[in-house]
Amino acid sequence: MALRRGFKTEAETIAAEIRSDLKVSLHSRLDPQLLAEHLDIQLWPLSQLNHSTSSVEGLAEAITYLTAADTSVFSAVTVFSGTVRTIVHNDGQSLARQASNISHEVAHGLLLHPPGPVLDQRGCRLWIADAEDEANWLGGTLLIPGPAARRAARNRRSLDQIADQFGCSTEMARWRLNMTGARRLQTA
Repeated sequence: MALRRGFKTEAETIAAEIRSDLKVSLHSRLDPQLLAEHLDIQLWPLSQLNHSTSSVEGLAEAITYLTAADTSVFSAVTVFSGTVRTIVHNDGQSLARQASNISHEVAHGLLLHPPGPVLDQRGCRLWIADAEDEANWLGGTLLIPGPAARRAARNRRSLDQIADQFGCSTEMARWRLNMTGARRLQTA
């Protein structure tokens, strides 16, 4: 992950400003659905598409597969209609994973990443690494800001406790502790 110079500090500033706007402290859980609502970004759980587009052949089976049989195949995507952003997210995944998915997609919006095609002419997924890296970083920072990660580490909180406090997965808690240098504080 090669982020542009100064981006990590920018992400911390964005997260602090957003939390301030929502009146959520740096050390409290941020509800990504409330954040999306605050930014006028619609959220569509994937399972709801099953009911609203039932006339599309094979769609119901595909949605059932993605939300029940193999939830790891699809997490979330931002869909554009002009300048309106809608996040379609896999509500078949755990609530902790949904928080990460929604935060990631909201981060794309906060960073004003432009829309683009999802697939190339061969049907392969297009991936803009810099934009994805930025959204990963900001999405994680929105969930667990650096100061909160460091405080949790100084207080010797376990990954499960941190994940529970911030409504995210233990994987996200581990990643944020590692990426913010907080992990060193736990072992010091």
